[in-house]
Amino acid sequence: MSETAAEAEKDPTAITRKTTRRGGGDPSTRGRTTIADGVVEKIAGLAARDVVGVHAMGSGLARTFGVVRDRVPGGSKSVTRGVKAEVGEVQTALDLEIVVDYGVSISDVARAVRENVIAAVERMTGLEVVEVNIAVSDVKLPEEEEEEPESRLQ
Repeated sequence: MSETAAEAEKDPTAITRKTTRRGGGDPSTRGRTTIADGVVEKIAGLAARDVVGVHAMGSGLARTFGVVRDRVPGGSKSVTRGVKAEVGEVQTALDLEIVVDYGVSISDVARAVRENVIAAVERMTGLEVVEVNIAVSDVKLPEEEEEEPESRLQ
């Protein structure tokens, strides 16, 4: 008599199941996850904009085109403006172009942006951020008008 049959005789209400093991190892190792450059750029762009002292992202020309694009019906604000990511299988590198508010410490803002971007990207993607290069392209003066081209539409 088999062992399970002997157990069933001792306790007739016992239900025995034969377990079949499918696959092997940790489920997280059964496949590959890829993350697009644009995904990392969005995360980094949002994280950088959260830092106090960052007025805008991107160069003056990119911001001007962005404002025009934002006004087009159906257009959306580009959170990736001023962000370029290079994504590998386990690491990523980022280049950011920022405009800071007048009066803030540029080195403090750059440090805070770097810390916030690294924390957000690593937490959300699992990628190791090997570098975050920051280029400060402009300083927003208090008396400067926002760069919004005049609309020809009324």
